[in-house]
Amino acid sequence: MILTEIDHIAIAVHDLESAISYYKDAFGAEVHHREIVESDGVEEALIKVADSYIQLTSATTEDSPIAKFLNKRGEGLHHVGYRVENCEAALAEMIKAGATPIDAAPRPGCEEQQSHLCIQRDRSEH
Repeated sequence: MILTEIDHIAIAVHDLESAISYYKDAFGAEVHHREIVESDGVEEALIKVADSYIQLTSATTEDSPIAKFLNKRGEGLHHVGYRVENCEAALAEMIKAGATPIDAAPRPGCEEQQSHLCIQRDRSEH
């Protein structure tokens, strides 16, 4: 698997509008793309940073994974998305190396890109 770069840093937030305002006021950042992903129960705003993004993510439903994350851990880093040449091959290599998949296969990400893997490592061994 070849990691080509970091695609995004996802930050879970309670209030997407306030988070966007903070990044605008603090860094002069503008939203590059924004969308609601009904299947995940989230609204996302992408802020461009060089060739990567900060992805601000908030829950649109009380039972979404982001809502559960926020209730358990509060606001903050949710995940890092890596850009790879081939998602399916990268997923297979990560599983072979000991990662535990959250999803059985890669799925479409923000802006309909297939560059997102939903993976977490086995925390008991690291």
